[in-house]
Amino acid sequence: MNVKLTPEKCIACGLCQTISTVFDYDDDGIVIFSESTELEIDVPLTPAIMEAAKSCPTRAIEVERDYFK
Repeated sequence: MNVKLTPEKCIACGLCQTISTVFDYDDDGIVIFSESTELEIDVPLTPAIMEAAKSCPTRAIEVERDYFK
């Protein structure tokens, strides 16, 4: 599954990091990936990642499932 971050949309509410360890925050409290400096990564589909994306109030996290991989 492809997960994309749009840091400009992030309001540093903290929900995504609370829900999934895939997400972390930079020094300003803006969402980043915990183990990558990229803004887009491929990770296995998990309920926690889906919940974090759905819970983001500004849609700073986008999830795209690729059914053909």
